[in-house]
Amino acid sequence: MCNLYSLRSGQKHIADSARAVRDLTGNLPPLPAIFLNRTAPVVREGADGHRELLMMRWGFPPPNIPGSKPRNPYLTNVRNTDSRYWQTYLKQPGHRCLVPATSFAEPDNNQGPKSVWTWFAQDDTRPLFFFAGIWREWEGDRGTKAAPDVGKHLVFSFLTTDASHDVAPVHSDATPVCLFTEDEREMWMNAPVELALTLQRPPARGALKVVAAGRKEDGL
Repeated sequence: MCNLYSLRSGQKHIADSARAVRDLTGNLPPLPAIFLNRTAPVVREGADGHRELLMMRWGFPPPNIPGSKPRNPYLTNVRNTDSRYWQTYLKQPGHRCLVPATSFAEPDNNQGPKSVWTWFAQDDTRPLFFFAGIWREWEGDRGTKAAPDVGKHLVFSFLTTDASHDVAPVHSDATPVCLFTEDEREMWMNAPVELALTLQRPPARGALKVVAAGRKEDGL
């Protein structure tokens, strides 16, 4: 499970890499720590068929929670892609999205109950890549008890898979589905679901490396 990632690429680079023709994010600063229920940039297909970069909240509501604030945590990751809940969105290319990132963190399983975060990226320069995501509309409360945020929201989650060779020594449970190439991004956004889900595989050996550890944000 991945519940923390960062994004330090500029928005023009993100839009160009994802073939987004509209940038609706405004002024997008570096995001060294993106947590559950925070807003983050996502690339989706707009109503006119053109891709757009816009902000969404991270985390789907659990199933069977129409409109009320979920008692259980929001769902940040999609692992069981055979689930009817996820299939509703996976089968529709228009509900798939690209989630830009430059690194992600996993808790070190070797540290016992302590959450010691280890950060992974392609290399020390933190090149841009994308998670394979899905998105939906949802109406309800996405705020806190002190500051409710009731209304219509766009929310996203992204796929995970078995732990990769590079991640498993630290975190053996799972790795996000990372899209490193343009061909992979286009397949995810456009292909029939059976073909798109062939991308749900661990990154190749050597594709990721540890770039930081012991902190809750990845600030260079």
